Amino acid sequence: MEYKGFKVDDNKIDEYVEKLGCSIFEACDLILEESGKIDESEETKNAIKNAEKNAPRRYEKSGNRKKTVKERKVDETKKMFLDEVSALVEDLGAVVVSRKTETETTFTFENATYTFKLTKHRPPKK
Repeated sequence: MEYKGFKVDDNKIDEYVEKLGCSIFEACDLILEESGKIDESEETKNAIKNAEKNAPRRYEKSGNRKKTVKERKVDETKKMFLDEVSALVEDLGAVVVSRKTETETTFTFENATYTFKLTKHRPPKK
């Protein structure tokens, strides 16, 4: 019989199966180990290597990542426009209630609240 690329005597296999009560493949492993054709540690190494290769991968987040704080840039053009709008609204008699950086201005005029929200539209990337 041929097993793991080696020729193994069938009579010897039958003898091991009867005496030890093992399977044919276990008997072949024992015969090859005894004859020195296969080293048990080599076989074990291959089995471990295959098990590691076929093991499911675990993708997890590591809890010790440092968060980078990126400083926000103020858009000076938008800020200038909202300053002008705020000045114009105050000249008309409205009261500026709040201002969010360079994005929006909220004001009241004749018991009603209004908001100017400024959005910058950039050209699409090519």
